[in-house]
Amino acid sequence: MTDTGSREQVFDLVRAHLADELDLDPEAIGEETRFREDLEADSLDLYTLVQELEDAYGVKMSDEEAAQILTVGQAVDFVLARDGTPDVA
Repeated sequence: MTDTGSREQVFDLVRAHLADELDLDPEAIGEETRFREDLEADSLDLYTLVQELEDAYGVKMSDEEAAQILTVGQAVDFVLARDGTPDVA
């Protein structure tokens, strides 16, 4: 079982990436925030997020798995379910 600190760490990375990529206030992004509906993220934005998660946490995400992840919280859950231990500090 992963501790809350790890969840917060993954969430912070996802939120920071999205805020930077989409030029948004990080505080406006929560776990229930939907990528397409709330953030108006396109497929390229989502692809770069997947790459970021794969690089930072060593997880692999298929196109089918990525298509099922609709919210920020679901992306965090995906990483944690695959032992989202950061590769870098």
